[in-house]
Amino acid sequence: MHPITPPLPQRLFDAAATRQFEHLAALSLPTHCLMQRAGLAVARLALALAPHATTVWIACGPGNNGGDGLEAATHLQSWGKAPVVTWLGDEATAPPDALASLARARAAGVVFAAHAPPDLSSSDLCIDALLGLGNSRALQGRLRELAMVMNASAAPVLAVDLPSGLHADTGAYCGGESEAAAVRAQHTLSLLTLKPGLFTAQGRDASGQVWFDDLGVDTVQPPCSATLTGAPSPIARPHASHKGSFGDVAIVGGAPGMTGAALLAARAALHSGAGRVYVALLDPDGIRVDSTQPELMFRAAEALNLQAMTVVCGCGGGEAVRAVLPRLLAMPSALVLDADALNAVAHDVQLQSLLRARGQRGRVTALTPHPLEAARLLDCPAAQVQSGRLRAAQQLADLFHCAVVLKGSGTVIAASGQTPAINPTGNARLATAGTGDVLAGMLGAALSCGLSPFQAATESVYRHGALADAWPEALTFTAGLMAQRCSVS
Repeated sequence: MHPITPPLPQRLFDAAATRQFEHLAALSLPTHCLMQRAGLAVARLALALAPHATTVWIACGPGNNGGDGLEAATHLQSWGKAPVVTWLGDEATAPPDALASLARARAAGVVFAAHAPPDLSSSDLCIDALLGLGNSRALQGRLRELAMVMNASAAPVLAVDLPSGLHADTGAYCGGESEAAAVRAQHTLSLLTLKPGLFTAQGRDASGQVWFDDLGVDTVQPPCSATLTGAPSPIARPHASHKGSFGDVAIVGGAPGMTGAALLAARAALHSGAGRVYVALLDPDGIRVDSTQPELMFRAAEALNLQAMTVVCGCGGGEAVRAVLPRLLAMPSALVLDADALNAVAHDVQLQSLLRARGQRGRVTALTPHPLEAARLLDCPAAQVQSGRLRAAQQLADLFHCAVVLKGSGTVIAASGQTPAINPTGNARLATAGTGDVLAGMLGAALSCGLSPFQAATESVYRHGALADAWPEALTFTAGLMAQRCSVS
């Protein structure tokens, strides 16, 4: 058992792959063995998290997730912790393994109660074993009631496999519910496999610190559904190199009133390793030198040799970006489309055709939408994107033959022919204006240095999030992190 933290990469398995793996594992083990191992793992972590707890309340659902909780209660009872179990099952319909664990808990003298203990304190512990992998419906009735009791309790919550009410594959709350209808755990112990939903959408807020136990199963795993990206390799810059060795990046954006977005992207590209950075502002009356970053070179967009550059387009582009997009979609060898460039494409069928044709010709292209921009490109509601972030990112990648960075909590990176990746770094400090422009500039620099679109995207997103993770809280003044600080870090 170990906590899941950057920088180690991880393989993630959706519900279908996990069930396949579970079936293969069960065939090689004695009956009831997997549930016993799962319950022991839960009990061990519970004891480690709350060694001095007076009360451990375990809310057990009617299925096998509840069986894991019952098994954990048996171990905690034998260790002198006096757990209290609320079981919502029915002996006439419960799965055989759960019934076996129920009998073991009763034989061990575990106390069963219809409700949570009334005096749970911050030193006690709640264990959420209500619903696990198979759930896709919103919590209702007693399940919902017990989930809300956990969320309101002073005691921390340990979720078994998944927080109840969270979809294993998507990280969305089941049934489209709000977070009030799902358990919000401080710790989650994922069993046998790691699930994608723990790391994207609402998953990171609902799951808290994720732990993993493979239950000692060494059966060959099925293909993973996604990966959790690890730390990039250190950037090597040979001594015998020069500015031309690391490529040229051109930032095209900064319409009237939005010059700052283009400057943020340009500064980020420069500080992320691009050899030279050009800025083509779409504001005809815009500045012609950045006094805080004089290395940036300002040019008119039509004067740039686009075929020899990586172009980042859209940062603060406004409506003006629409006029330059046909040329940009046709010429550069590498192109990053962000913000207003994505909105222009979403509203113009001709630009969509040019973007698809670019990808079909094998030109390097990366899109960096937030959920609403992705929804516009896919012509669907933003809620649909958020309820299936891996699926939405892959749809965009396949539609336009490019790499896609679907931003948000647990940013998703997708490309045709690649297993999608979820980024583990970053936090809510990035929820400020301009941080997306910084990411676009960083991605442009990575492409200019010769990385493949998928690698450039995964590494840039990881580094971008890591800046927020490492930034001293005392320097943010508030909960946010100003984008300018990221662009020059």
